[in-house]
Amino acid sequence: MTGIIFSDLGQAASFMALKWVQTALQQRLGFKPFPATLNVRPKDAADAQVWGRVRENAAGISLGPANDSFCQARLYPIELVIQSGTKTDKICGAILLPEVKNYPSDKIEIVAPMRLKEHLGVQDGDQLTWEFLN
Repeated sequence: MTGIIFSDLGQAASFMALKWVQTALQQRLGFKPFPATLNVRPKDAADAQVWGRVRENAAGISLGPANDSFCQARLYPIELVIQSGTKTDKICGAILLPEVKNYPSDKIEIVAPMRLKEHLGVQDGDQLTWEFLN
């Protein structure tokens, strides 16, 4: 699937920095996530359909809240596919989907072990491709 990078309100950073979130994500994903998310939107209608099917048909990994002041979320493990000339690299990550009413269906938040924009040298408007893992 391919998405287009965009900046948002930055609200995920405070959530991602919470100790219980960091611990839970590390236990479920096998890596210590950078305390922020990278926002992407599906590149086109075909990518939006893929994301819709994943949200509707894949259980994902549950991320329960530490208390009632937080929402539940689902995690979908992914590998980011990075093409550089003839070389292909893959970075483990996950999509974090908050289970809140009216969450935008075209907003995808990616967590990874590093700040992806800096690591990949990308900016808003650039494309990012990933594969969903089982």
